[in-house]
Amino acid sequence: MSSILPRCPIVVSQFGKNLGVYFMMTVPEQSHANPAAASGRVEFVDALRGFALFGLLVVHSIQHFGAGFNGPTSEPWSVVIHTIFAGKAFAIFALLFGFGFATIMANQRSRGIDFTGRFVWRLVLLLLIGTLHSLIYSGDILQVLALMGFLLIPLDRVRSNLVLLAIAALCFLQIPLLAQALLAHWGSAFAGSVPYVVAGPASQALTEGSFLDVTLYNATGGLAGKWSFNWSTGRVSEIAGLFVVGVVLQRTGMFARLSQERHLALKAVTIGGLVLAMTILFGKPLLPTSSAAGEFAIWPFSARWIYEQWFGLALITIQIGILALLWNSSAQFLVGIFKLPGRMTLSLYVLHSVLAAPFFYEYGLGMWDDLSPPNAVFAAIIFFALQIAFAKWWYAQYRYGPLEWTWRAATLTDWKVPMRNHPQSA
Repeated sequence: MSSILPRCPIVVSQFGKNLGVYFMMTVPEQSHANPAAASGRVEFVDALRGFALFGLLVVHSIQHFGAGFNGPTSEPWSVVIHTIFAGKAFAIFALLFGFGFATIMANQRSRGIDFTGRFVWRLVLLLLIGTLHSLIYSGDILQVLALMGFLLIPLDRVRSNLVLLAIAALCFLQIPLLAQALLAHWGSAFAGSVPYVVAGPASQALTEGSFLDVTLYNATGGLAGKWSFNWSTGRVSEIAGLFVVGVVLQRTGMFARLSQERHLALKAVTIGGLVLAMTILFGKPLLPTSSAAGEFAIWPFSARWIYEQWFGLALITIQIGILALLWNSSAQFLVGIFKLPGRMTLSLYVLHSVLAAPFFYEYGLGMWDDLSPPNAVFAAIIFFALQIAFAKWWYAQYRYGPLEWTWRAATLTDWKVPMRNHPQSA
């Protein structure tokens, strides 16, 4: 490890420079939000949210919402789905969370309102929703996004886009994981200890327990496992970096431009492809092998996740570019179908678990060991198609999704926020 570890920051830094080329060519050094980006809804962003929501549903379904981890995971369908969506759909959500924050703050700032306090309250509300949701499904991401969202508050005061991109690059370098590996190499037993997500108790409650057993597990071992996973795999740093990039993309109106300018979408695909190729060609050979059969070592574990991060960053850049190209073509409907579900991702995301937990877990139908990976993917596609139809029906009558309206009204502490598209006359 001593010969590989010092070279890793150099390689990762080079990847960061190449990924930053695209932004450096297209991001102006400005201190304020792009007026066009702040003034209206970008439908392409709604479609991206819907696409990410679909990706999460497929991944969670093939994992049987956590219960599937007790079975084999090398099945070809699982490999394909995980390669395309696992960690990538979540990353798009994190990117768009930063984008959404910057949009809200810019819109309120244009009205002469400092929305900082309200946004803090908004995060507290999301944390509450996520904590309740995590009792149903321990893999909940809302709690993670809410807690980490507090990092966005001071970043809103940073007016230089280039400074923000430098902060994002530092996050993507995964300095905490590298420092931990060095400390372990120098003999720190604590730094080299097995993460809880690896050594913690298995989730037998999902496949054997009652509803109360599942709730208790989700509130204890499941919660600890989730946060251990997010820290030990570097996802905490990755989320912070994606938040920051999302802010820059909003300030520069990049998503609106991507949805209109094909050459920018082509650049995104090209840059993403180059970084992906470099990650595979130069990063993968650097990955160390485990020291001994069955023996845990922190550096091979951390190095694998650093590699996965860069693989994922490159792939979501390609995915966003391809979706933008389709949006700009006669095949726009292929992306447009995600638009309406993307406007109610909070409601639908929670609905996934509310329906899937009793479907897969033993306290309900117990389908965790009956549904094959291909059938799980097929079921997820059918379920999402029903959500598209539901979203179309819902938005014909209402302005916001049910949880979206609740979250908005509670944020503003105003329950008179209009819900219907055309309120009835008194």
